[in-house]
Amino acid sequence: MNSKERVLTTFGHRAPDRVPRWCGSSPEFWEKSKKALNLDDEGLRIRFGDDFRRITAPYLDKNGLEVAPFGIERGGVGYGMALSHPLAEASIEEMKAFPWPDPNQVDLSKLRAQGSGYKDEYAILGGDWSPFWHDVIDMVGMENLFIRMYTEPEWAHTIYDLVFNYYYAVNERIFAEVGDLIDIFFIGNDLGSNNGSLIGTDLFGEYLFPKFKKMADLGHAYGSQVLLHCCGGFRELMPQVIEAGIDGVHAIQPSCYGMELHGLKKDFGDKLLFNGCIDSQRVVIDGTPEYVKQETLKTLEIMMPGGGFIAGASHDFLLGETPTENVLAMFDTIQEYGRY
Repeated sequence: MNSKERVLTTFGHRAPDRVPRWCGSSPEFWEKSKKALNLDDEGLRIRFGDDFRRITAPYLDKNGLEVAPFGIERGGVGYGMALSHPLAEASIEEMKAFPWPDPNQVDLSKLRAQGSGYKDEYAILGGDWSPFWHDVIDMVGMENLFIRMYTEPEWAHTIYDLVFNYYYAVNERIFAEVGDLIDIFFIGNDLGSNNGSLIGTDLFGEYLFPKFKKMADLGHAYGSQVLLHCCGGFRELMPQVIEAGIDGVHAIQPSCYGMELHGLKKDFGDKLLFNGCIDSQRVVIDGTPEYVKQETLKTLEIMMPGGGFIAGASHDFLLGETPTENVLAMFDTIQEYGRY
């Protein structure tokens, strides 16, 4: 099988020739590893055995510069936190009058060129990341949002709709342009923490479920699988995620509350593809190559049966401090022992 066939067979919960591999990376880790292994971008993807290629479209301002569509300024450690919440005290009318980003300013011109060379060999990830949950939090503040979801549901529904509608319109444009190239509609919203879900099943059902379902329906209308990136522990939300039509969940973190791999595979493995599962918090960063190999073997033993498993680190962004030799140990072990 080639990568595309391998991945789509796995999404179908059938056993492919071997377990597909996924490599997501921070720019810092990527550049360090290219230098250490004397490889270019594509050479490094091939060395790690990544079965995926991704196509993306930037949001451009009126001067043609790539910018964040909602204009939230950030600061602090890593990629930072929102420095302000511009609509925290806004009325419904003020929210509607806010200068929302224009879906037509997303530049689709390079998408087909990005994907055409990989179409028949690799599984292509596409669509907009669409972090509507995160952007709503940035626009109004998390505590404020949770209070108002209970006390002012009309206000809360309005901000959710305004943010979501932008992303939905962007994805409609992307699929109309290159839907024939996209194998997997890849979206991201972190619903969990180390200690479990950030939102209860009742609020998820009222505010988020309809939007995930609408995104899933859009992807399925173009024949794409739908993969949700979701960090942290969110086991209690998985039945609703499945009901919404999400086909797979990405970057499963076994160190988080409720994310024990045996239980996830037993309870949801026939309905939901699991991607990740090899602990990057305590193993891939801090371990030795031999320890990484042993933990990878344990993960393969649990997650391989019956397909429905893509192997990789338990967080999509391999951080700059991650040893390249540990990542090589992980992927080489998957290659050697992940055969059906």
